[in-house]
Amino acid sequence: MSTANLVFIGGGNMATSLIGGLIEKGYPASAIVACDPVPENGKRLEASFGIATQTKNSAAAAGADIIILAIKPQVMKAVASDLAPALAHKPLVISIAAGITAAALQDWLGAEVPIIRCMPNTPALVQSGASGLFATPLVQPAQRQQAGDILAAVGTVNWLDSEDDIDKVTALSGSGPAYFFLVIEAMTEAGINLGLDPETARQLTLQTALGAARMAIASDVDAGELRKRVTSPAGTTEKAVNSLLANQLPEHFQQAINAAYERAREMARELTD
Repeated sequence: MSTANLVFIGGGNMATSLIGGLIEKGYPASAIVACDPVPENGKRLEASFGIATQTKNSAAAAGADIIILAIKPQVMKAVASDLAPALAHKPLVISIAAGITAAALQDWLGAEVPIIRCMPNTPALVQSGASGLFATPLVQPAQRQQAGDILAAVGTVNWLDSEDDIDKVTALSGSGPAYFFLVIEAMTEAGINLGLDPETARQLTLQTALGAARMAIASDVDAGELRKRVTSPAGTTEKAVNSLLANQLPEHFQQAINAAYERAREMARELTD
């Protein structure tokens, strides 16, 4: 990974996970600066990673090759407008805020800066994230590579051809960890209701989820085929799977992800109109 001067605007969980992943992969702490208005957050990042921190966004941005906007969508307009005077050198700007379009960012930043929109998810906190990225035409190939390397430090990276796909990624993988947590909750509760000790039910459910995911990642066939291979005719698994299908589990997931997608589109309109 090439070394660029990185400035994180925001020092919350996602910034922390990205910084941690980069440092773990050997990125020099001296090339990373984080800005957060809460001094305690800066002290935490300094102590954890040995990076420099500031409270003034524009001062840090003036020396940045890449700026990562790791802040809430609701404050993006004010923060981006404040950064605008410091971007005459046109650094790459990576936004991980849901609902903020590249066009809105370009308008607020006030300069023709290269912009990449990114939708990561919370498993990035344990270097197991999934991210979708979209680059505007001003982004150069080397900058695209740098952005991909940054996000790859905490998981997998998928480049998108259309900015509209960001909302789809938000619905699928951005919100997706919650769907799996709900399945884990339900399976654990079912085990407890059968009479298993709560901790035993929890551990069995978690390891089963982990093992199934690892099998799916390592396999050369899709999840449907893997399901068929572990479903013996007239056995216990077939009985359970048929019950789930009869209760329209796939349709429920489709409806849920559609609902998340529609909400992502609504948020984009609310935040940028």
